[in-house]
Amino acid sequence: MEQPIEIVEYNNEYHADFHRLNLTWLTKYNLAESHDLLVLNDPEATIIKRGGYIWLAKAGDKIVGSAAIMNEGNDHYELAKMAVDDAWQGRGISKLLMEVCINKAKAIGAKKLELFSNHQLTTAISLYEKYGFKHVEVTDSPFETADVKMEMNL
Repeated sequence: MEQPIEIVEYNNEYHADFHRLNLTWLTKYNLAESHDLLVLNDPEATIIKRGGYIWLAKAGDKIVGSAAIMNEGNDHYELAKMAVDDAWQGRGISKLLMEVCINKAKAIGAKKLELFSNHQLTTAISLYEKYGFKHVEVTDSPFETADVKMEMNL
């Protein structure tokens, strides 16, 4: 039987899983940068303490996915660090994580969600499009490898 997926809020006990999930896909696509490592090495300081949120997808006692919204100021948030373990892809986990992020952004009064991505991540980009993100010019990117920027007005 398929294990149910539970979405849980981040706390430090999940740090190693959050780091592993994201570094795995960043490395797979040759996209890991110093900015990613800053966030992955200390998500508490770089996301949580700055008014952001992180969620994890849990199957039993295994963490199989993550997503975050980072406070960029002026009621703008960045959707960030969305990852699903390769073995768990195709089961709707990214949709669950996406919905938690969007719903939380709306609940806290965010006006805009933005994200940075790379053209190689076609599955992720089509997911963002399905949820209403629109392509915009890539500006103000903290990432050298980001050649896609998308926004959603809330």
